[in-house]
Amino acid sequence: MKILVLNAGSSSQKSCLYEIADKTLPSQAPEPVWEGKVNWTQNQDVAEIDVTTNTGKKLQESISIDSPEAHLIYILNTLIGGATKVIDRLSEIDVVGHRVVHGGRDYQNSVVITEDVKKAIANLSNIAPEHNPAALAGIEAIEKILGEVTQIAVFDTAFHATLPDAAAIYPGLYEWVEQGIRRYGFHGISHEYCSARAAQILGQDLASLRLITCHLGNGCSLAAIKNGHSIDTTMGFTPLEGLMMGSRSGSIDPGILIHLLRYCNYSVEQLDRILNKTSGLRGISGISSDLREVTKAIAQGNPRAKLAWDIYVHRLRSGIGAMLTSLGGLDVLVFTAGVGENSPAIRQAACEALGFLGLKIDFEKNQQQPVDVDIATSDSTVRILVIHTQEDWAIAQHCWQILKGIAQ
Repeated sequence: MKILVLNAGSSSQKSCLYEIADKTLPSQAPEPVWEGKVNWTQNQDVAEIDVTTNTGKKLQESISIDSPEAHLIYILNTLIGGATKVIDRLSEIDVVGHRVVHGGRDYQNSVVITEDVKKAIANLSNIAPEHNPAALAGIEAIEKILGEVTQIAVFDTAFHATLPDAAAIYPGLYEWVEQGIRRYGFHGISHEYCSARAAQILGQDLASLRLITCHLGNGCSLAAIKNGHSIDTTMGFTPLEGLMMGSRSGSIDPGILIHLLRYCNYSVEQLDRILNKTSGLRGISGISSDLREVTKAIAQGNPRAKLAWDIYVHRLRSGIGAMLTSLGGLDVLVFTAGVGENSPAIRQAACEALGFLGLKIDFEKNQQQPVDVDIATSDSTVRILVIHTQEDWAIAQHCWQILKGIAQ
């Protein structure tokens, strides 16, 4: 089975092709046979194309921006021609899986995309304006390029559909619930993959474990997972709630927003831009949304960069503490995504506050760029794992399962 996965963002379009020859899914994520990425910004008139194959062939070039459909056509043509060719015809693709950030209340599982599904994705764009429109553009482009190939939506919110009402419902007006205003949670594809991978690494049944998965990238969220299900998470109605992030504020007193609107003449658009684009690490440090740049500034004695670090760590520790109370204990702590996988200092800082649990991090293992490795000491009461999140493979797994179900 040839599975094309599309992961659309506000400024990029990532794609990869998996080939699964066996009748059962591999126990571990295989390497994609082909990967492609388009990067662009609204202020540029070109898009950067980056393509690699599992045989080591590469293509890097720039093209003039036209439309998402034009980008997709261009990059998919590298599948069937030139040095990065891996298949003879695009019609060989059996299924296309899309990461869709928001599925709302109605889509709590991955589904075959229909006109009704497309309408729902469009209607939820006001909640996920950076991602849902991009995913929809990709879906419609594939319809034009590949015709009636089966397309599947894999929702980031779906894994958190198991949140109990006490965790999901905001203590505002009850009418909000009827309007769909509730906590949905995000990064669900990553949290789901990492929890399953953690159980696999430890050789234990996922249903027997209490896990906290820390997805720490430019966007950050935690999930409390019990019996294989998400029972609490830090993101909410939108991906803005929760931890301090690269350029997002995370949770703040809503009274601040009322104050700014009432007394400081802020517009809704200004608040949206500030909270999503110029807050978090970027807003406090004045340096960057990239933790690596903030760390460099700390080494140079920048006090705002140090403050940004301290707030980031404080919020992370507080979030982990909140997840602990939902779980009633902890068996496994997982770090993943750009910061979680690559910052030993953040992992160390988070774990230092959890010594009262009997959690002990192995300093040397933590420093050795671990991938899918337990970095706890042998006598730690909690296992500490660094896991390379593989959202694309998780999407491919969902596609394989749904397509097999259709065939049966």
